[in-house]
Amino acid sequence: MTTAEEIFAIFRDHGSGAYFGENVSMSEHALQAAYFAQTEAASPALVVAALLHDIGHLIDDVPEDITDWTTDACHELVGSRWLARRFAPEVFEPVRLHVPAKRYLCATEGGYFAKLSEASVATLKLQGGPMSAPETARFEGERFHKEAVRLRRWDDQGKVAGLSTPELEHYRAMIDRLAIRDL
Repeated sequence: MTTAEEIFAIFRDHGSGAYFGENVSMSEHALQAAYFAQTEAASPALVVAALLHDIGHLIDDVPEDITDWTTDACHELVGSRWLARRFAPEVFEPVRLHVPAKRYLCATEGGYFAKLSEASVATLKLQGGPMSAPETARFEGERFHKEAVRLRRWDDQGKVAGLSTPELEHYRAMIDRLAIRDL
């Protein structure tokens, strides 16, 4: 099975579920994030990272209703570990950092918090809230922090009910080129 086939199977089996308090499915959210990355001429690795940034939610059991969450699911860590077995750091590192990027933007960009969806505000509390000054400095020291901030913005955008985007198949060749090994 190729990496692309494995990813497509995961989306087929788990992607139709609602995206935790948003008006889109998990698949729609992923496709929208990738679409926004492509419209900004992101590198193929960053487009794939945008597509797969929430794969941790699809491969791990978490309550479907966000109001049932009592702790952070750490989906960015689950997802980045899974992706690290299949892709180079240019894909998995921005995924690992996309939740810290939300915390970073809340701490450093006036008005960012006000743009968050209700569900993102709820998870922000579980994720530790806005970063402290030392956390901000550590985040800025991460090699892929700028890519993670871009990914975070596409994540925030990717919640538009009814938005027309390319289908998952559109990304097959990109995934195939970037996969470091197939299972």
